[in-house]
Amino acid sequence: MDTPNTNTPPATPGSEPRTSYLEEKAFKARTLLVFGTITDTLAADVARRLIALDAESAEPIDMLVSSPGGHLESGDTMHDLVRFIAAPVNMIGTGWVGSAATHLYLAAPRERRFCLPNTRFLIHQPSGGAGGPASDIAIQAREIVKARERIARTISRQTGKPLEVVLADIERDHWLSAEEAVAYGLVSRIIENKAALRA
Repeated sequence: MDTPNTNTPPATPGSEPRTSYLEEKAFKARTLLVFGTITDTLAADVARRLIALDAESAEPIDMLVSSPGGHLESGDTMHDLVRFIAAPVNMIGTGWVGSAATHLYLAAPRERRFCLPNTRFLIHQPSGGAGGPASDIAIQAREIVKARERIARTISRQTGKPLEVVLADIERDHWLSAEEAVAYGLVSRIIENKAALRA
């Protein structure tokens, strides 16, 4: 009869034990990563973590954002929850922050919005793939116009830019470098290391 092998093989990159270890470390560091396309699954995961971190402590939460955007309403969920919880959230842009991800990023007050030096930002109006009967297409078009105005009001409120300027800027894709994003009012400060975040 063979003796069962009781030696556990070492964790390989991407394996569950390693993932759990990294998740625990990130939680203890009060750090959240929002990377990739914004979906309802990502929004639900971020919502759970925000609520858990808020219950754990009133200390600031660092949220690193690198996303091309995605589902607007999922971005809305995260935006609203950042504003809903008691713990303050530091937004840190990295890579690129676009579309619905910019909407999430603007949930934090300006003094808590940072980015790393090579971050790019994209603001634009929402898009939609309208299809179906003409009456449904008309309804979808009205909803896109409403979403455009809502997004423009958020950008205007959070940057201090006049609403008519924002509406003109988001008519087409409007890209901003880190320096341009500071000048626009999206970002308070460009940082290069974690020590600068606490300064």
